[in-house]
Amino acid sequence: METILIKNAEIVTMNEKMDIIYGDIVIEQNKIAKIGNDLTNVVPPGTKVIDAEGKTVLPGFIQTHIHLCQTLFRGQADDMELLDWLKKKMWPLEAAHDWDSLYRSAKLGIGELIEGGTTTIMDMETVHHTDAAFEAMAETGIRALSGKVMMDLGEDLPPPLLENTNTSIEESVRLLEKWHGFDHNRIQYAFCPRFVVSCTEELLTRVRDLSAEYNVLVHTHASENEGEVSIVEARHGMKNVEYLDHIGLANERLVLAHCIWLNDNEKRIIRDKKVKMTHCPGSNLKLASGIADVHGLTKDGASVSLGADGAPCNNTMDMFQEMKLAALLPKPYYGPASMPAEEVLKMATIRGAEALGLEHEIGSLEEGKKADLFLLDLNTFHSYPSETVDPVSRIVYSASARDVETTIIDGKIVMENREMKTMDKNSVLQASNTAVQRLVSHLAHTVQER
Repeated sequence: METILIKNAEIVTMNEKMDIIYGDIVIEQNKIAKIGNDLTNVVPPGTKVIDAEGKTVLPGFIQTHIHLCQTLFRGQADDMELLDWLKKKMWPLEAAHDWDSLYRSAKLGIGELIEGGTTTIMDMETVHHTDAAFEAMAETGIRALSGKVMMDLGEDLPPPLLENTNTSIEESVRLLEKWHGFDHNRIQYAFCPRFVVSCTEELLTRVRDLSAEYNVLVHTHASENEGEVSIVEARHGMKNVEYLDHIGLANERLVLAHCIWLNDNEKRIIRDKKVKMTHCPGSNLKLASGIADVHGLTKDGASVSLGADGAPCNNTMDMFQEMKLAALLPKPYYGPASMPAEEVLKMATIRGAEALGLEHEIGSLEEGKKADLFLLDLNTFHSYPSETVDPVSRIVYSASARDVETTIIDGKIVMENREMKTMDKNSVLQASNTAVQRLVSHLAHTVQER
């Protein structure tokens, strides 16, 4: 692996002091070897040099709730609320996936993420063909925690998605033992029961025990929609997070997406049990699910990070959009200073690393950490003037995904000057059209036969 020197950059470190440094970064192997001034003389001959004069370097974004399996369905399910969106569109489409279509969906999503500066994801796949998504992750260089979705309960599920409990567990463990720790831990496994509505208590308690046995995370949805909460209350006599706590799943290995409809006790559980919460503002707005009380949760000490969710409930997986929404949504309720840009940028970087238990490896630019970072070109009309303006403000409130110039993951350049290095962009785009046409046509024929 070649040595890389990034020189003359504005370096937004996201370290504990939130230092912003003007200088150089040396990358050796897969780590940041040195940050300082005028490091040209300390690198060996043949070093790859990136002149970042006038550019900004940031730690790679960490999105803690993504569905790569759904990228292929972007635009297929607009203007619907969650439960209808799932039953009428997403579940039938996911059930139609084959190995090839899931692989194409994952590559399309990863390409979008890399182009927007996201270097690490926590991903939830569908029930079948999860190896295809892991193959795409392995090839493209993304850092990922992922797992097959687990669903063993539900009258409205398409037959291919309704699993036998033992089969779901066995397949999850097979995938874990195959992929967890791949490429020096660049890829890891997480158990992914979809949500309480579609999981039996037996499944959830076995996941609890396996998570402890293998010391891996559990990734699920909770309290995204009022209808979902009502189903859980009718079935179990308590709300989502209370139920997860009741069965012993609420702990530091649990990552919950959404968490909009929480009572005070559930907020206390999240804080006290060190449960991690992922805020998905774009998805929550598009599905009319509501607005999570991130201001209150973070003020009380809860750990909150960011994720775009899936492409069909957001239509982009752009962390810049999620940051801006996360910053703006609390302001009408709690005041203009309720969610400062600095806190939101932490949610997109170091807070995401903390949610995944990787804060000592990624999430900030510090010597010894993994070289996951991107170069941002803010020499644009929409980001100027630059003089006397806080760099963090420019990133959160003005920048966009199209300003990302180069992305490096695990010390490897995966995009340079907007050119993808680990995939052929045009081929990925064309293959995604072919795959979605095949799936939608298959579904239409299935409906006609019924």
